[in-house]
Amino acid sequence: MASARSEFRCLIGSETVRRWSFDPHQTLLDFLRLEARLTGTKEGCAEGDCGACTVLLGRLRNGALRYDPVNACIVPLGSVDSMQVLTVEHLADAEAHPVQQAMAREHGSQCGFCTPGIVMSLAGLHDACARGQAVANHETINDVLAGNLCRCTGYGPIIAAAKSACTQPAPAAFDSLRTSAEKTLREWQGDTGFLDMQGSKGRFAAPIGLDSLWQIQRQLPDAQLIAGSTDVGLWVNKHHKRFQGIIDLGKVQALRGIQKDARGLTLGAGVTLAECIAPLSALASDLGPLLHRFGSRQVRAQATVGGNIANASPIGDLAPALIALGASVELASADGKRSVALESFFIDYRKRDIAPGEIVASVSVPLDAHTDFHCWKVSKRFDQDISAVCGAFGLAIDNGTITSARVAFGGMAATPRRAALCEQALTGQLAHPDLLESAGAALEEDFAPISDMRASASYRMLAARGLLERCLRRISGETVPELFPLAHSLQAPASG
Repeated sequence: MASARSEFRCLIGSETVRRWSFDPHQTLLDFLRLEARLTGTKEGCAEGDCGACTVLLGRLRNGALRYDPVNACIVPLGSVDSMQVLTVEHLADAEAHPVQQAMAREHGSQCGFCTPGIVMSLAGLHDACARGQAVANHETINDVLAGNLCRCTGYGPIIAAAKSACTQPAPAAFDSLRTSAEKTLREWQGDTGFLDMQGSKGRFAAPIGLDSLWQIQRQLPDAQLIAGSTDVGLWVNKHHKRFQGIIDLGKVQALRGIQKDARGLTLGAGVTLAECIAPLSALASDLGPLLHRFGSRQVRAQATVGGNIANASPIGDLAPALIALGASVELASADGKRSVALESFFIDYRKRDIAPGEIVASVSVPLDAHTDFHCWKVSKRFDQDISAVCGAFGLAIDNGTITSARVAFGGMAATPRRAALCEQALTGQLAHPDLLESAGAALEEDFAPISDMRASASYRMLAARGLLERCLRRISGETVPELFPLAHSLQAPASG
């Protein structure tokens, strides 16, 4: 079993920072501004929406250093142990970074408050382009900027700056920063110790193996588990929640695997939403657009498959799609493992079939369950908005007849749930839009949605019925216009 170390370490630019004690609830943003005095990074919303606090997080993925934009306001400081953090101050050396130069040249900065976060998001794109991992077309730039809100509405000049900057090579200073950081992170990776630090306001542990995790859980049975902290970060910032201990699962290697064989696809609970776009999109084309509309790139770089499931939100977008695909979840503890059908995992509002000491270890999706799959989400905004309604349809069709159906919705009940009566109305029938009358009536018997800030009950039912109609028209061979063509135009990033 790996040994614990009480020393926190990370690179802030090229400088090694070490701490032997800190508040486990402290955010990376507060550390950067209040201790490191890197005040270029701004606090806007403190909930991971506006992107003013965007920094680049450098971490080793498959042996190579990769930079991801993250919202520093909801990332716990302890989570960046053994990683590199780049802020806007680190971009300019002898001269400004190409993105900074282009932003000035194209008049992309107005009030300037959001500008550092925008620059960091575009610097991440610039690095990917310089390394041949991305192309800065209009759709990609819009996706990169989706997590950065410009209150002065200066997106035109910002997009022009992005297109101009990404034609320029990487500055020598940036390459040097990357090379030295990669060397240091590899040295740290060779050290098998993991962070386990006791501070005056609680304990923060980031185990790298399951044995260490079980041991820490026995010592801290009431500790709060986090992975990407995209939800718990809001509890800390907005509700001022405090915990006796925090256990970060993000570095547990046993939870980070992606495996595909003839039977199915298995995603480790620690796989980020960004990393699962490519393998899930390969299963069904509709999953790509759905996943590209999860929050922003900053959120997708941190949020995990297991966290999205364990959160048990009735409006979480991933669960309905996976339920319609017949997915199961593997739960693990020190006493062993067990598998549960995903639809059975959700018991009631925010209640799950999970015992004390258990964690979500992985999610498995069978490859041969349904040959025809469709899913869509409906929300108030295209970007960075959770669903009012999410509908997913997994169908098996033989010679024009629906032989089996799995229909699941989010936002229609206290949990993501199958529409059993609608499934019965579809099964055994010819795939035709005329099915809407009977299947739609059954759908209205399946759910009694509520009215809240996202949508009224009547709107939710109307939207769900509309998604059912869209599915029936598509499977009957009609040409159905893309609901969100921009999302379909995006290319899934490389999973490495």
